[in-house]
Amino acid sequence: MENPVPASFDSLETPCVLIDLDRVEANLKRAQAEADRLGLKLRPHIKTHKLPRFAKRQVELGARGITVQKLGEAEVMADAGLDDIFLPYNILGASKLGRLKALNERVTLAVTADSPDTVAGYAAAFATGKPLTVLVECDTGLGRCGVVTPAQALALARHIVQSPGLRFGGLMTYPPAGGRDKAEAWLAEAKAMLAKGGIDCPVISSGGTPDLWHGHAGSVVTEYRPGTYIYNDRMQQDFGAASWDDCALTVLATVVSRPTANRAVLDAGSKTLSSDAPGLGGYGRIIGYEGAVLKSLSEEHGVVELAAPSDSPRIGETVRIIPNHACVVSNLFDAVHLVSGDRLVETLPVAARGKVQ
Repeated sequence: MENPVPASFDSLETPCVLIDLDRVEANLKRAQAEADRLGLKLRPHIKTHKLPRFAKRQVELGARGITVQKLGEAEVMADAGLDDIFLPYNILGASKLGRLKALNERVTLAVTADSPDTVAGYAAAFATGKPLTVLVECDTGLGRCGVVTPAQALALARHIVQSPGLRFGGLMTYPPAGGRDKAEAWLAEAKAMLAKGGIDCPVISSGGTPDLWHGHAGSVVTEYRPGTYIYNDRMQQDFGAASWDDCALTVLATVVSRPTANRAVLDAGSKTLSSDAPGLGGYGRIIGYEGAVLKSLSEEHGVVELAAPSDSPRIGETVRIIPNHACVVSNLFDAVHLVSGDRLVETLPVAARGKVQ
């Protein structure tokens, strides 16, 4: 991969985010084609880009709807005209349940639950009006939320079926990367138990970008929720889910100091790149300086250990960085710059950033 920092980007204040539109389009089409090949409905997760523009494009290309992670994200997307939204999260508390009920009146909406307590809250809030679709969240190996056995999934599904104002929507999971086979067996057992209990399971939803490329036709899963695939990043390259040339998001940063021959300091720190470093060695890949290591971050500085003494990059030069985790970077910026080759196309506000409630 070359290190293009075109003159047309010189007007941009750094650090900032560049999104390569051509790579985005190729990534979206590739994933949709793979889902179609596998017979899966694609429901992309917008947490990576948080942009209504891209969510709409995903639907135009064939996605059945979108996935969001917080109620605030769902509201932003609904306001932008997205009308089929999956919110796989336990929604609790009177205020949030009121917002959820209002949103359910506007769009096709589904949520998840992993306990009778959450189901009871939904039932109380939705006793009148349009019913709420609820899927059972299943822990198939990640060790986060979710019922931990197929028998518990059956029991909670029965609870949903018997609750006023609720409609059982199926099963949902988010397995760890590489955990597809274990999740498949877990979900197949749960589906069989539901069928034996006389409960229809219209959707079985799974997610995770890396395992999309390891699926097979005839899976028990009916719907898939990849997120990072739209941009890709250093983690996805390490997983083997993308090449460097598939990485659409880069951070443009300026060299602000060269204290030694082997050290450069960038104006991109943890408030720009985040501190995610899942065993990759450093905090991003500097395009054109692949031997360099972005070895440490403070809030406003990124310290680079260069492979060998060099005049380049000099103070004032800009570099482009492929971050370890693109999703986190999206949430750190108010706006991103859309580019095509050397051309700056448009600057967009990141509409759903910071929606933690």
